[in-house]
Formats: sequence, C-alpha cells, structure tokens
Amino acid sequence: MLRQEYGTASNIKSKSTKKNVVDAIEKVLQRLRLFKAPPENGLVIFCGAIPQNGVGSEKIETYVLEPPEPISLYYYRCDQRFHIEPLEEMLKERDTYGIVTVDGNEATIATLRGRSLEIIKNITSGLPGKHDAGGQSQRRFERNREQEVHAYYKRIGGYINDIFLPIPDLKGIIFGGPGPTKEDFQKGEYTHYTLRDKALATVDTSYTGEYGVKETVSKSQEILKEVQYFKEKKVVQGFLYEVGHDTGLATYGEDEVRNALTRGGVRSLLLSEDFNESRISLKCKNCDYANQETVKNKSIQDFKKKLTGKQCPKCSYPNLKISGVQDVIEELAELALQTGANVEVISTKTEEGVELRSSFGGIAAILRYRL
Repeated sequence: MLRQEYGTASNIKSKSTKKNVVDAIEKVLQRLRLFKAPPENGLVIFCGAIPQNGVGSEKIETYVLEPPEPISLYYYRCDQRFHIEPLEEMLKERDTYGIVTVDGNEATIATLRGRSLEIIKNITSGLPGKHDAGGQSQRRFERNREQEVHAYYKRIGGYINDIFLPIPDLKGIIFGGPGPTKEDFQKGEYTHYTLRDKALATVDTSYTGEYGVKETVSKSQEILKEVQYFKEKKVVQGFLYEVGHDTGLATYGEDEVRNALTRGGVRSLLLSEDFNESRISLKCKNCDYANQETVKNKSIQDFKKKLTGKQCPKCSYPNLKISGVQDVIEELAELALQTGANVEVISTKTEEGVELRSSFGGIAAILRYRL
C-alpha cells in the first residue's frame, strides 16, 4: 500500500509537499523492513516533516511504538497533523467506582473515575426529629417516621439506579457515613440487584456530603489503590512529607530539579500536567555563545519577535538565533528515564495536585539521597 502511495505522491503539485511526503513514506518503509511480524498489540508509526524553527526548517521525524492495548483498526492518513485519537482513547481511565454516603439527614452520590472525583447528587431526607411523647401519639409518630424513612431510602435507591446503572465499567460501590443508616439502607434492598452485587465495602465516616465522600475515599485505600486519583494523592503526600519534615530528600523548582536529575539523585519526578512552558536554546552564529531560557508556550512567538536584532551578550553581534525548542516536561521526563527515576504526571483534579502546581511551581522531586 505504501509503495502505491509512493507512486501517487509524484502527482502532488507543490514541490516541498511532494518531497516531504515521499521522504516520509521512504522512512516508514525502512522501519517496516525491521519487523518480521507485527508486535503482539500491533504497530503504530508516525512520520512527518516537523518544523524545527519556523517555515523552511522542517526535519523528517519518525516515531514507532507498540500501543498499550491490541489495535482493532487499520488506519492510514496523509495529513497536516498526526491523528492520535485512537491512542488517546486507549489511555482513558475506564474503571469507575460509585461512592455513596448516607445518614438520617442527607445522602450524597459521587463517582470516582481515574483522577476525577465528581459529586453527582446530594439529597436531603426531610425526616422529622425523634418524638419523646408517650402513648398512642408516640406509636403513631413512629409508624409515620418509618414510612418517611422508607420513602427516603427509596429516593436514594432511585437516584443510585439512575446514576450507576448506565455506567458500563462500574467496578463497585463503596458506602460511607456516620452511624448505622448506611447498613440499614443496604439491608432494605432499595437498589437494582446488579448494583447490590457491586457493593465492595462499608466505611464509617464523620460526615456525609462532599467531606464525607472524600473521607470515604481516603479510608478505602486498599480497595482503591489502583485508581489514578489515589495514586496521585499518595505520591504528592509522600513529597509533602519529605518537605514538611525537612529530611533533605525533596526538592522543587525547575533549576533545582534539573540539577538533581543530572546528578542522578532523583527517585521520583513529579510534574504537573498544567505546566505549559518550553526550554528555548539560543546560539550566536558569530561566536560560540549559547544559552537556554524557559518561556511560557503562549509567549514563544513574542519571544521570537523580541529576539530580532538582539545583540549577543558575548560578541555584541546582532545574530542570536533559536537552535531548538523543547517542552520542559518532555525534557525533564527524558532526563528522569535516563537515570532510572520514576515519572509521575500529576493532574490538578486533587487538592494535592493543585498544591503541587500553586505552591511548588508544578515541578518537584523526591530524592534517593541528600544532595
């Protein structure tokens, strides 16, 4: 098929486009010859002319990888961009847990999917307080209250069914709350039978509502240990422990972490996915001056404009040029992999993730030893 595409490419009118397409197809053919058979999960090849420093600086780059799951489609595109949607779909966190907190005053229903903990529904009971009067009045009141409790539980069960039944990848449901209300609710069989089979645990908490949901998640560590949300919290909490106890086994900030990485002292590298800055390499064409600066991605074009006519600090010749641009997260991750450090990309969907970004700049590390 690629040989046929190679022949078709000769009809492209634009000389530069034709050259880039032909070169890319040749590169892919060369890579394919290295495989006697497709890998177990299939094969993905991206190849194209990638601009290095504006128009006219394109360089053919090739990326070959085996996907994390078996490929179920054949996909070929010759386009202005790489189509990575099928791979992105593979990386989505599919496992979902239901979290329900219940007491006599309210019930809260939430979902935990990967990094995202979402409060879906909060229900108030409307139940009256307990009655101290004796005789027939008290018995009548108790019967009425039992009916209202039953109606309250039915409402909770209805919302649980509506929210959880449509989720095809629901792994289980965890119940939490103060007192025995959560157990009473489960005994009453107010939910669909398929959801009753998914009840994983019952956890005692001090609260319901949002705080109760978070407390339920926190107390369900063994059950949720494979969920990305909890993994992230645990990693950042480990870093915060080292900082808080001044052990010397934590550092943060781009320069400090890069220094620790180059010295091989990093055990775990923590990067906020919200960090959007690039490392720009500068070089003078008149002398041997070279330097690097970190610039926000949205400001790169402005940086390039300001560079026009700027004098070299060493020879004063106005010929400073950009020799390379690399995303800071990619650069630090590559350094980490070269030294055997773990790389943890942390979202801002947890309190710990927000703190990593806001208080520590989004770049931090747990060290193997004091530096």
